[in-house]
Amino acid sequence: MRALVVESLAESYAGCAVREVAIPTPGPGEVLVRVRAASVNFPDLLMTRGEYQFKPPLPFTPGLDLAGEVAALGEGVTGWAVGDAVVGGARLGGFAEYAVVAAGSLKPKPARLSFAQAAAYGAAYLTAYVALVRRARLQPGEWVLVHGAAGGVGLAAVDLARVLGAKVIAASASDAKLKIVADEYAPDAVVNVTGGFREQVKAITGGGADVIYDPVGGDIFDESVRCIAFDGRLLVIGFTSGRIPTVSVNMPLIKGFSVMGVRAGEYGRQFPDRGRENAEAVWTLADEGVIRPRVHAELPLDRWREAFDLLADRQVVGKAVIRPDL
Repeated sequence: MRALVVESLAESYAGCAVREVAIPTPGPGEVLVRVRAASVNFPDLLMTRGEYQFKPPLPFTPGLDLAGEVAALGEGVTGWAVGDAVVGGARLGGFAEYAVVAAGSLKPKPARLSFAQAAAYGAAYLTAYVALVRRARLQPGEWVLVHGAAGGVGLAAVDLARVLGAKVIAASASDAKLKIVADEYAPDAVVNVTGGFREQVKAITGGGADVIYDPVGGDIFDESVRCIAFDGRLLVIGFTSGRIPTVSVNMPLIKGFSVMGVRAGEYGRQFPDRGRENAEAVWTLADEGVIRPRVHAELPLDRWREAFDLLADRQVVGKAVIRPDL
């Protein structure tokens, strides 16, 4: 089979190449999936440089989220049959024609979603769910400021926060992206962060946002501290800006807000029962058509670099998806 293999850790994906490798064999409790689509996430990009918390041994095939069809069953696997359409994944393996996945991490592909859409919702919406529901304990009617609102995890937060009954401000540095978000997801307000956003957010909310969802970091985090409401929750999702910010602890003391780290996968590993509940909740929302993952582009495996660059260069609204079956 063909797979994208990270052979060495290097800048600009210099250590990555599509190679012919053996089709893996599922072990006990595992399923071999013929991959029809796999979405690109920032951890995939970071792992090619060795800059993510999880550092698999070389060589490895990245790809967190996938959708496809069951091709073979490992020993002891029940509940699945060859040909079943499934969605799921793990930390590795999605950017290949076949992937081995733990049977327990798979769900039936939501019938309302294409394979590309099914591959696009998992990590993004799970992150949004853990952030908004588990960590922030978001309440209906609260104001949520979502930074990076056009990206995969940001757009998922915009979508989910609306489902949860919150009032949403979608924030981005691109008017063109904000128009797409406004047209397709109808947040209560949009804010272009270029040149600053503190006063706009305070004016819209009447004082400050109750919850701020920040996958950007850097200057965005710094200014978010200045427009969060008393008793607010500032959710640290990631640092796509490249700078990890700091906060003087007198600010949360004076303003009475909390800074909360969000790692959805680690949350599930630390609290397995809650992790299963989270995954079930997100799958149900997708299966019922309540959430609407957006696919920006579908590209064949040979164009993996283009898919990576779409994300790295902030060109996507939603998710870029690699289609090994094309």
